[in-house]
Amino acid sequence: MRCGLLYSAGKDSTLAALLLDPFYEITLVSCTFGVVDPVPAREAAASVGFDHETVDLDPDVAHEAVERMHDDGFPRSGIQRVHEHAVETVAAGEWTETIDAVADGTRRDDRVPTVERPFAQSVEDRFDIDYLAPLAGIGRGAIGEMAAASLDVETGPSDEIQKGDYEVELRALLAERYGEDAVDDVFPEHTQSRVRGRR
Repeated sequence: MRCGLLYSAGKDSTLAALLLDPFYEITLVSCTFGVVDPVPAREAAASVGFDHETVDLDPDVAHEAVERMHDDGFPRSGIQRVHEHAVETVAAGEWTETIDAVADGTRRDDRVPTVERPFAQSVEDRFDIDYLAPLAGIGRGAIGEMAAASLDVETGPSDEIQKGDYEVELRALLAERYGEDAVDDVFPEHTQSRVRGRR
């Protein structure tokens, strides 16, 4: 069975891939709007031994998300919209011949993105595949311990950690449209992770 797993190069999505690996042929999928090349995600995928693909998302969704974030003054609804679009795009499978499942690294205590049960069931029904969230029942502390035991992880402020995810692109689009100060106004300071390899 083949699984396309939404991949940011961070510890959560990498750990999700490791947990699913015994059961699925995993392809790590970076979704892009074409603003930033997901080189860090390709490098991280190679460092942990998984195939990697890049899938193009609808640029209109990015612009809609940036407007929402700017209007709201925080990123939650914009990132949520993009994540759901990414799940649907990967699930549609136009980037591959076959796919049996789509997965992500969302955790139990994530504030954003989250995948609610009705959305997951809708994806499964509409695309005739399984939606998997192997970390959905695991908290941040346990994930940190699991990642520390199995992965070489770099952490730091989100504006310093180079990743291959759509948050990087949304930041760039927000800065382009509303200026650098808008990025600081919308995105709270938080720590990101990037996987450098397996331990």
